[in-house]
Amino acid sequence: MTHVQPSAHVPALWAVAYGPRHTTAVRFAARCLLRVRAFARELALADHVPFGGY
Repeated sequence: MTHVQPSAHVPALWAVAYGPRHTTAVRFAARCLLRVRAFARELALADHVPFGGY
């Protein structure tokens, strides 16, 4: 599982992804969106890292 950094915290998605009020499918979709967002952020920052970017 991808580690989501605290700076990538999206309160609305986190509430849906980990809140008990939503169905399993909705929580799964929200968690996938959080992972995609974290991956896109890591990819965008890869050019700015002086060591071993993509």
